[in-house]
Amino acid sequence: MYGKGIRARSGRILGVALAAAAGLSGFGPAAPARADTFIPLPGGSITRQLADGTNLTVRITGESAKISGSMGSTPVHRNVWTTAVASIDLDGPSASNSTLKISPGYIVGCQVDISGISANNAGGQAYIPDTSLQTLGTLGLSEQMGSGITLGPGQAVARPMLDLERPDDYGQESHKRYNKVPGPHASVSWTDETFSMDGCGGYAQARAFVAAEVDTATFIGNLVLYGEPFTIG
Repeated sequence: MYGKGIRARSGRILGVALAAAAGLSGFGPAAPARADTFIPLPGGSITRQLADGTNLTVRITGESAKISGSMGSTPVHRNVWTTAVASIDLDGPSASNSTLKISPGYIVGCQVDISGISANNAGGQAYIPDTSLQTLGTLGLSEQMGSGITLGPGQAVARPMLDLERPDDYGQESHKRYNKVPGPHASVSWTDETFSMDGCGGYAQARAFVAAEVDTATFIGNLVLYGEPFTIG
């Protein structure tokens, strides 16, 4: 199953391939249909002043989630559809001559309180190198959302949404987990992008994050915004 697409904006639309796991489990007679649960979410905003006085603002807007169980009605499987807009804005001396990197994703946990995971105890930053996101706190970012998530009790992972295929300096295929654009504005939007979660027999939660990086001629600034946690059953 594929979502309705991701748009990355900087004055143009970039095509992004995001595989999304359908999460169909089991065979045999169809289970009774269960209504999806729609969850409106408040999004969020955070602003920090960079070294030269430029203000960096990261936002999540238009956020919502839709939760459903598996077609086989197994208690350890969920499907999640997510919608939101992640954006970065600069205001100040470096606004027009900087480069922005933006990488949205979701933190997902099984029987663990992920509300305590914030920019403060994750170091307040997430450096974004050329090939992949660096570890965000203690949460690995080695896989993307569409690969599906398998978690046991007490486990949590953070998964980036983007997987942009671009040629490297030698013309070989490379994958980027962020969108890179000139300042002062960058955004990524997604509608009904889905992931599946398996293996969690208890309660599960998820929350969005947006990792931002500002590169200038004299310094690099980083900031991470976390959305409000929501239950996924």
